[in-house]
Amino acid sequence: MNHKKLRRLYAEERLQVRRRGGRKRALGTRAPVAVPDGANQRWSLDFVSDTLSDGRRFRVLCVVDDCTRECLGLVADTSLSGLRVARELDAIVAVRGLPLTVVSDNGTELTSTAILRWSQERDVGWHYIAPGKPQQNAFVESFNGRLRDECLNETVFTSLRQARAVLAAWRQDYNEVRPHSALGGRAPGWFSMPPCSPASRPLRVACGDGLRPALTQAARDGSGECGRDGETALDRTEKHRHDGRGGNRGLYF
Repeated sequence: MNHKKLRRLYAEERLQVRRRGGRKRALGTRAPVAVPDGANQRWSLDFVSDTLSDGRRFRVLCVVDDCTRECLGLVADTSLSGLRVARELDAIVAVRGLPLTVVSDNGTELTSTAILRWSQERDVGWHYIAPGKPQQNAFVESFNGRLRDECLNETVFTSLRQARAVLAAWRQDYNEVRPHSALGGRAPGWFSMPPCSPASRPLRVACGDGLRPALTQAARDGSGECGRDGETALDRTEKHRHDGRGGNRGLYF
């Protein structure tokens, strides 16, 4: 008796164990996706998770515009179903308009009937990456790394309400203040800012731990305490840049 004869006898007596089939997945586009060259051409979706101080876990839905690198939404909750994701996308669409394509992985929330119905009713293409290939969704995966390093790992969340407030503040800073290397040192929100706005200029300051915004929020808004002759923080920043003072910490384009 050997393993081949044993298998043959099992097959003749119909004793073999039936293999369990895999979960049915939604059929999506498998062709390569072109790199977008304009806002609202392609959005990327993904989930990250974290834990509250009492041990409860919560998830965060991240929505990113692949061209502008802008974070369009950070939705935190203990449970995010496909129907909830569709509602949050509708809230973003009400402000930004419909995208041409949405890219996501093959998670159960994103392959649900609610998401398929949402994409069909709004005529939005939905591209599913190949299973086990997160690099095909590189834009939102890179954003997830920054979110975890700069926010999630640095904060102890005591409640879901506090987590939502912290994520909202971090998202505003990421979109309006934090410089992005792929955008020439500009913040992701500069696409939607007026050209004359100080925040739309790619001002950066060199420091030991990388690039940081050269203007504070008060200076960007032109507010804050006034110095001599009514000089504001923004005026002092511009004067410092034109005078060329400050050594290695000077501003540059």
